[in-house]
Amino acid sequence: MDLRAKAVPNVDRLGVLLMLFHIVAQIIAEQEVENLSGLSTNPEKDIFVVRENGTTCLMAEFAAKFIVPYDVWASNYVDLITEQADIALTRGAEVKGRCGHNESELQVFWVDRAYALKMLFVKESHNTSKGPEATWRMSKVQFVYDSSEKTHFKDAVSPGKHTANSHHLSALVTPAGRSYECQAQQTISLASSDPQKTVTMILSAVHIQPFDIISDFVFSEEHKCPVDEREQLEETLPLILGLILGLVIVVTLAIYHVHHKMTANQVQIPRDRSQYKHMG
Repeated sequence: MDLRAKAVPNVDRLGVLLMLFHIVAQIIAEQEVENLSGLSTNPEKDIFVVRENGTTCLMAEFAAKFIVPYDVWASNYVDLITEQADIALTRGAEVKGRCGHNESELQVFWVDRAYALKMLFVKESHNTSKGPEATWRMSKVQFVYDSSEKTHFKDAVSPGKHTANSHHLSALVTPAGRSYECQAQQTISLASSDPQKTVTMILSAVHIQPFDIISDFVFSEEHKCPVDEREQLEETLPLILGLILGLVIVVTLAIYHVHHKMTANQVQIPRDRSQYKHMG
C-alpha cells in the first residue's frame, strides 16, 4: 500500500514535467519572427515573416489602413459630433506569430502598442464533385486601438482602449499550397466595442501565405484575387483584339492579292461571236 501511495505522486510529477516541457517547446517555437519591411520598395507596405525550427512557416506582405470613427464635443460642449481617424500600419512595427498545421496567427503592434492587429488563418478540407479539396482563408481580424493616443485622435470623448472584431469572416480564400496575391484594395468591416461604431480596415498590395511554404523566404505559386484577374483581362483585351484585327486585315489583303493575281492571268473570252476572228 505504501509503495502504491508513493508511486501516484511520482506519476503526477511526471505529467506536470511533460506539460511544462510542451509549453516551453511552444514558447521557443513562437520566438522566431522578423520584420523585413525595409526590403519593400513600397513605403506603405510591410513584410512580416514567422519562422519555426529555422524554416519559414508564414509570410505576409501588405499595406493596411484603419478608418476609425470617434466622438468629440461640438463647439457648444453639449452635442457630440463624429470625427474620423485614419491610422496606417507603419514600418518598424513589432511582430509576433505562430504556425500550426491547420491554424496560424500573425500579430502586429505599433506606436508603443497603442495599436494592435491580429489576423487568424485556418486551413480546411471540403468534399467536392472532384473529390476532397483543401483551402485556407483568413477567419478573423481583430484591431485594438487607443483613442487617447494624440497623433491620430484629437480630443476624443471618454478616451481609452477599444477592440474591433470581424464577424463570420471568410476572406482571402486560397487553394492549399498556394499564396494569395491581390494588388487591389479590399475592405473589411470590424464591429467596435465603442458603441455604434464600425471600423473599416483597408488592405492593399497583399501577398500572404500562412501554410505550406516549401522554400525559405519564397512564396508558393500565386492565387490572384478576382479583381486583379479582371483588371489584367481588361488590360490585355484591347491588345488581343488589336492582334486579331491586324491578323484579319493581313489575311484579307493576302486573299485579295492572290485573287487579283489569278484574275489578271486568265484569258478573257469575248461574248460577241464576231470578235472570235480577231483571236489567234
